Amino acid sequence: MISKATIDKVYDTARVEEVIGDYVQLKRAGSNFKGLSPFSNERSPSFMVSPVKQIWKDFSSGKGGNVVAFLMEHEHFTYPEAIRYLAKRYNIEIEETVETEEEKASADVRESLYLVSEYAKKYFETQLHETEQGKAIGLTYFKERGFTTETIKKFALGYHPDGYSTFSEAAKKAGYNPDFLVGTGLSIARDNGELIDRFRGRVMFPILSMSGRTLGFGGRILTNDKKAAKYLNSPESEIYYKSKVLYGIFYAKQAIAKQDLCYLVEGYTDVIQMHQAGIENVVSSSGTALTSEQIRLINRLTKNITVLFDGDAAGLRAALRGIDLILEEGMNVRVCSFPDGEDPDSFARKNSKEDIEAYFAANAKDFIRFKASLLMAEAKNDPIKKADLIRDIVQSISKIPDRIQREIYVQECAQIMEISEQVLVSTLAQMLQKDLKESFKKQQNQTQPLEVVKAENTSTSDKINVLETLEKKIIELLLLYGTSEATFEDYVLETTENGEVVEKQIFTQAKVYERIFLSLQQDEIIFSNETFRGIYELLIAYLTTHDKFSAEQFMSDLPVEYAPLVADILMEEEKIQLHNWESRDVFVKSKQVGIAQYVNETILSLRWYLVDRIIADLMTQISPDPTDDNSEILSNTIDYQQLIKSFSDKLGRVLSRF
Repeated sequence: MISKATIDKVYDTARVEEVIGDYVQLKRAGSNFKGLSPFSNERSPSFMVSPVKQIWKDFSSGKGGNVVAFLMEHEHFTYPEAIRYLAKRYNIEIEETVETEEEKASADVRESLYLVSEYAKKYFETQLHETEQGKAIGLTYFKERGFTTETIKKFALGYHPDGYSTFSEAAKKAGYNPDFLVGTGLSIARDNGELIDRFRGRVMFPILSMSGRTLGFGGRILTNDKKAAKYLNSPESEIYYKSKVLYGIFYAKQAIAKQDLCYLVEGYTDVIQMHQAGIENVVSSSGTALTSEQIRLINRLTKNITVLFDGDAAGLRAALRGIDLILEEGMNVRVCSFPDGEDPDSFARKNSKEDIEAYFAANAKDFIRFKASLLMAEAKNDPIKKADLIRDIVQSISKIPDRIQREIYVQECAQIMEISEQVLVSTLAQMLQKDLKESFKKQQNQTQPLEVVKAENTSTSDKINVLETLEKKIIELLLLYGTSEATFEDYVLETTENGEVVEKQIFTQAKVYERIFLSLQQDEIIFSNETFRGIYELLIAYLTTHDKFSAEQFMSDLPVEYAPLVADILMEEEKIQLHNWESRDVFVKSKQVGIAQYVNETILSLRWYLVDRIIADLMTQISPDPTDDNSEILSNTIDYQQLIKSFSDKLGRVLSRF
């Protein structure tokens, strides 16, 4: 187990904005940062990061927490994995305590698959650099491709020995469970239970997640066996989903965010060769067709993609297929082809970084100009072909979600194709209308028919759940203003000289958490919601032992299940920045103004609600039999109603039932 001292040091050192900045392109929003949600498909930013509080909140999905919570949500790390990742990132030495057998046994399947994959990566590296077969075959191949030793080690390239079950036997000998070897796809189980190696005789390309975890592998065969695939990828598993992974994203993410541009290529060696040439903001779709999930991965880091492709016809067609998907995500796409016979790999080998960048600057075209010139060259003087190709281009324009952008592209398209702009506008409108109808029809088919059910005494208060709302308000007050001091208004009963009992107004100075705690204790109020109750107890314990509230410190010891709610409350005021109300001359009043009144109103409202429930319960106990004595119940009811009237007077509002 990781020691408490190490965990504390990780929390003290790690910066939430730096870690999340590796996954999401963050932009300043006052004292905070905002960006696109990494958990949902959105085009307007609803993801907020607070450097001061060291927490984040995703208003689109409801998730939130500290830096560890982000890694657990985004990378599906366990708590120890997240701590180890941060320790490695910030060069913090990990102190271990003795781990029990029960704790060892509790490691889940995903973690076991990660461990097997990491072992395999190191095994293949060792085979490449330290065995005769690996050096003679694998290392020679990489050197012939022009990769330097530094590049080979950076991308953890390796070699799988050409044995029937060499890797599987080595992994089992090292103590790895055969089930997890099969689970990662590194080994294949035969009917008799025997394991054989999937990638034997291939050079290996580890496929890493955005955080650097080994998810799977790509293997290239080096023989001329026509029956075997040239490239072989790991099958999908619990940790590897091809459609959601981009090769090279771990190495490219910072360069992409910094340069606000991503180059997209097709193969592993294209990525590696570009990196070696100094162009680091480049990724590939790992040999699979480009998917929406992969594009969204880039979209978190930048809105700008330049698709690089081979100069042959197959490369051109592949680029066109991916363009519409990129446009649908609301991104800016440019395309750049290489001279005939060249691809990103060969071009990067022959040119310096400066020459490559100059070539991209001179030859990268806006997608509409590229597609129009390409398709019009094919159509030549055939009017029927030309009409079909115009529809093809307009279809691409229809994928763009931004209306202004669509209009600009229509204008350019009309000029390039020498066709009336009005005709294109009309065609575009027809396509958009058709897409809308199909989308609506699809939605109707997926929607379950409404079932009319008679409500059984369902009140508005049940729907709103007033009690939980009030309990959440108390948590909010403690989190935001717990250690603040305020002057609270109170009323005490006094007897005048004439013997009349009257209420006297007094003022007391106290901290918010003290006021709330004493008030709830006085009425013996216990939270009905278990989550709120747990957070309340932790908050009171924290506030009574600390002079100032530190969101970062409090969140570090908070159970994971409480983190989203606490982050939601702490980031509520930051949510205002997402809408930029002040730019529209709308000024939102802070709760800090009149905090004592806000506390008193919340506590009185809670008391009112609870007393109201008591009255409702008493009313059910009244017997309809005229011979029964209901006087005590009625007397108690009248007393409670008087109490509610006093609440109403203090709150200054008309008496009404919840």
